[in-house]
Order: sequence, then structure tokens, then C-alpha cells
Amino acid sequence: MKVVLREHLKEKPAAGTALGFGRYFTDYMFTMKYTAEKGWHDAKVEPNEPKPFDLATSIFHYAQGIFEGMKAFLQPDGSIGVFRPEENWARMNRSAERMCIPRFPEEVAQEGLETLLKLEKDWIPNERGTALYIRPTIVATRVMLGVHASTEYLFFIILSPVGSYYAHGLEPTKLLVEDYYVRSSLGGTGEAKCLGNYAASMKAGELAEEKGFDQVLWLDANEKKYVEEVGSMNMFFVIGGEVITPALVGSILPGITRKSCLHILREKGYRVSERRISIDEVVAAAENGTLEEAFGTGTAAVISPVGLIRYQNKDYSVNGGKMGAITKMLYDTVTGIQYGELPDEYGWRKIIR
Repeated sequence: MKVVLREHLKEKPAAGTALGFGRYFTDYMFTMKYTAEKGWHDAKVEPNEPKPFDLATSIFHYAQGIFEGMKAFLQPDGSIGVFRPEENWARMNRSAERMCIPRFPEEVAQEGLETLLKLEKDWIPNERGTALYIRPTIVATRVMLGVHASTEYLFFIILSPVGSYYAHGLEPTKLLVEDYYVRSSLGGTGEAKCLGNYAASMKAGELAEEKGFDQVLWLDANEKKYVEEVGSMNMFFVIGGEVITPALVGSILPGITRKSCLHILREKGYRVSERRISIDEVVAAAENGTLEEAFGTGTAAVISPVGLIRYQNKDYSVNGGKMGAITKMLYDTVTGIQYGELPDEYGWRKIIR
């Protein structure tokens, strides 16, 4: 792997700095190019610096781009742990197919990531609840106008030391059910991690924030009836002892933390269902006292308890606004594996030395 070193390194955030999410970026990045003539080529680690783009570059006009999110954690023995990166590469290539982007060589992406992380190890924060966020991205770079798939692409990975995704940490979140705007529909791009999905969610997200809510809880586009996901998380509900998460019907992102939680729950003997669940079922359970817990799962937030859901101007408290036992078990298990505090019984922790 070719490595191009920079002359001067950046100043890292001082110890004790509130990192937030996505505010600081490391010295280096991984890049790889694609052209129709050469395929994927010129893989290297280079200084993380601004790049010039012609204003006619197709990504600016047609949003042909995808991304992923991973995290690296310092382990007790000083090595670096990355949580299930092979799942991210596989999902990224599925997103690429949906967005008419050529599949990339996953082994080259992994080699580039490992080279990058070894070089940037000093950027990984070591406080509990922090990590080095990994953002692989592919964007269309052909200079052209016209609604056609590009013939040129840039693959890049940038890194950012992060703290908690939510400013209030593990304090339960407040969700506003969105029954007007939609994020994705069947046959759309909901199951791909593409740029346009997130732009489409911003209006409802801003309106929710203005009302004091952390996130939007999306309903299906067709009937505005079935729960889908939160803007940055997959959703789970515990109703009458059953752990329920919306089925992956094509409009929901297949989360890797979601997949991991389902595996843990089933192994521990919980009653688990992947099925369509209506907002009316959730509300009825809240009203009759059988809605025991609700939580979201995702790379950025890991496991986030939900303490309140508002639907049609009525608030429904979940577990008295506190984190539930199942939510806590999953959070402790997943983060324990990520930080190397628990044995990795599932082979999910990729160690880089």
C-alpha cells in the first residue's frame, strides 16, 4: 500500500475535549480511483486535504454516492479493534450495485483501512464512550451533465475522533413520529446507504428538533402505518416480553448493529420477531402497559434507549423515561466486545496491530 506522508501534522484535540460527532478529522485518508478503462486503481494513503472539483462533477448534480460508518476502538493491550468491518464492506457493495456504482475490491479497502488506522493510532481516543469514527465514501467524479451513471469515481476513507452521538449521551431519546413526510418507499433506495436518503430526511428532522425532539420515527411511505426506522438508527420495541424490530422489506437500512443485537438476543433465549409493526400497535401497547422498552441501534449511537414517543400530538412514555434491562444488556454486551472488555464469542472484533 503506497503511503504519502505530510510535512506537518495537525494539532489533536486536547485531553478532556468534548469531541461531539464529526467535528475533528485526522491527518490522513485512504483514496482509490475508478475509471472505465482501468477499473479500481491507484490505492494509497495520503494527507487528508481539500480536493478540487469541477462544478460540473456529476456528484453535485445527481447525488450518485454512497457511504458507510464504522468505529475503531483502542483495546486493553494497545491494539486496535474494528467492529465487523467485513459486514460494512459487503453492505457498501450492495449499495454500490443499487446506485449503479462499480463494485470495489473489499480486500483492498480493508488493507487501506488497516494501513490508515496504524498510521493514525494516536488519534484514537481512549475514554469510555469515545472512538475513532471511520467514514468510507464513494462519489461520482466524471465531469458531465446528464442523468447517466458516471464512468469515474473516487473511493475515500476519512477518520474522525468522536464522543457520544447524542449530546445527552445515554439519556433516553425523544422521538417524533412523522406522518406526513416520507424517507423512502418500496422500490426506492431505503435499503442502500446513499447520499440522497439523508437529504430527504432533513426537513422532518429540523421540524422535530424545533419541537424539542432528538429524532424522527419514520412510517412507511405507502400507508403511513408501519414503523420503519429512525434517521440514524434501526428501531426495536419490547412488547409483552417479545422483542420486535421492523422487517427488512426493502425500504429500511439493514443495520449491522441491528443484526448483531438480533444474534445476541436469540442466543440468550429472548423471544424475537422481525416483522411489520404498526404505530397503532406501539401506541396500544403504551396505553395498556405492555410497551416495556424501546431502543434504537446504529454504528454512531450504538444502542440508544427511547424514553418518549409523540404521535399525533400525544406523548407516550416508555419505561418511565428510563433505560430498560434489555437495552442495557445489549449496550453492555456490544460495547464490551468493541472495547475488548468482554470475550469476543462471535468473532466480530477485527484486531489490527
